[in-house]
Amino acid sequence: MTSATVRVPAKINLCLGVGPVRDDGFHPLATVYQALDLHDEIRASLDETGTLSVVTHATEEERADVPEGMDNLALQAAALLREETGVEAGAEVAIRKVIPVAGGLAGGSADAAATLVACNEIWGTGLSRHDLEPLAAELGSDVPFLLHGGNAIGGGRGETVSPVLARGSYHWVLAVAEQGLSTASVYAEFDRLTEGREVADPEISDTLLGALRSGDAELLGLALSNDLTEAALSLRPELQSTLNLGREAEALGAIISGSGPTCLFLAQDEEHSLDIAIALAGAGACADVVQARGPVPGVRFV
Repeated sequence: MTSATVRVPAKINLCLGVGPVRDDGFHPLATVYQALDLHDEIRASLDETGTLSVVTHATEEERADVPEGMDNLALQAAALLREETGVEAGAEVAIRKVIPVAGGLAGGSADAAATLVACNEIWGTGLSRHDLEPLAAELGSDVPFLLHGGNAIGGGRGETVSPVLARGSYHWVLAVAEQGLSTASVYAEFDRLTEGREVADPEISDTLLGALRSGDAELLGLALSNDLTEAALSLRPELQSTLNLGREAEALGAIISGSGPTCLFLAQDEEHSLDIAIALAGAGACADVVQARGPVPGVRFV
């Protein structure tokens, strides 16, 4: 096979518990992931010369925030897979961006997971998704989850993933901010704000897990949580107004997605989702408003 095309979803954190910084600079996390039907598309094409390259198809503003060369996580994924398997061939990786860049939705991690799967296919290395998980974990905390999608509990620094018993489908509205927010800067602000405080080990609430088991959207909305909220709002105070607008539109829950700056609102159903989207768009509170559903599967071939 000379080329393979895959789609990969965005992720959200229904809860994100953050513990005290470890000696290695990472924070222990306790999170519940959900994959949304907002997809990037990645095509990997065989390069017999052994060259690894990446090209990103996105708006000019988004491309400015996408790392180039080996700073791009997708290219790092291809290089890591090649090193692990001893393959000599290269690949050209083309990314069509739909997931907002630096939006707290794991767009870069999604592209890395997709690249692992696509390059595994064109190079004929024959690794299973299970085999790819350790490589995914080396690349980033969110990458292993995006191989599989659905709903899952994340531990460690997020890379230890286990399925969670869940039912139902959920309607979300995403308020995408004008400018992105780097994950590193948000965690640095978290460390600054919590300096001198006692930071507890993170836990996942039984209420949230119970809401997923029963498919209770209202209960889930009440159980949404994010320990990075204070840090994200410290860096971007205007996000509070966006959260308030969603609450005024009677969202079941309002939360900053991951490290931000995307704000996330849970709706009762599709009609309610549209009402929230119209309210946000009408107020001009953000650069874009997106309706999405979850959970959905992880990386899939097109």
